Amino acid sequence: MRRLEIEIAELETGTWFLAPAGMSGPQDSLINTKVVGGRIKAVALEAGLGLAALWVEATDGTLTLTYEIIPASEGQGYPEAVYTPRITAHTVAADDLAQASHEIADAVGGGVAGIRALVAEAEARFTYDHPVVRFNDGTDAVPYLACGKTPGSCVDINTYLVASLRAAGYEAGYVYGYFFPAEKGGVTHDMHCWVVTRHAGEVLDWDIAHHMKAGLGPTQPGLNPRPGWRVALGHSMGHIYVLSETMARLKLLAEPMRQRPDGTWQKLPITARLPAP
Repeated sequence: MRRLEIEIAELETGTWFLAPAGMSGPQDSLINTKVVGGRIKAVALEAGLGLAALWVEATDGTLTLTYEIIPASEGQGYPEAVYTPRITAHTVAADDLAQASHEIADAVGGGVAGIRALVAEAEARFTYDHPVVRFNDGTDAVPYLACGKTPGSCVDINTYLVASLRAAGYEAGYVYGYFFPAEKGGVTHDMHCWVVTRHAGEVLDWDIAHHMKAGLGPTQPGLNPRPGWRVALGHSMGHIYVLSETMARLKLLAEPMRQRPDGTWQKLPITARLPAP
């Protein structure tokens, strides 16, 4: 058994926040979640996604969430809901992106070659960065990036890729959690995400951001192109959690999030640790 620890420091006693309850996938199975320095007051379900959020109250200045995980059982895959299309501004391709995606996949004969072509196209449209304004902020659908390069994080790149793949008729999903680079000794400070495709029974994982950041050349399928370890905690975009009189409408829930006075939600600064296997 391994323990993924998420530490949140400098909390005021009585602070409330949401945290992902976690999920199981091809690499790991979640078996338990514990809190030190706080209390889990409620669990809210996202029925459409088969996910849940923990409603946590801090009772100390430092709080630690611990996810206990074991290796996945043989043949265990991603939850079926990963591949289910959702009608949200974060997941639906604009008409011109949908048309271009069909044309790109068809030009190489479709199939896995079409997936590879759309991955290459998404990679060609971005430079890795963390822009203050994202390429799809304020849009009703994921816009087409026809030429040039746009700054984007793993979230932005994979938003574009999933919308493009689904528009071209492929089963694809957005998965998120944490990646722990081997050179950092099992410590990280923010989430990571990647894309999974399923075609003709073959499931492939794609991590464009890691290929770009590490200068590994054109993106190839497979997890951990950079040496390290990852844990999946959730999937998909467009989450809604209802807790009594509080409704949280979130793009996703990877890191713990607190509601601001104006009703919007902000990520809490964290330190995540995963002992090397």
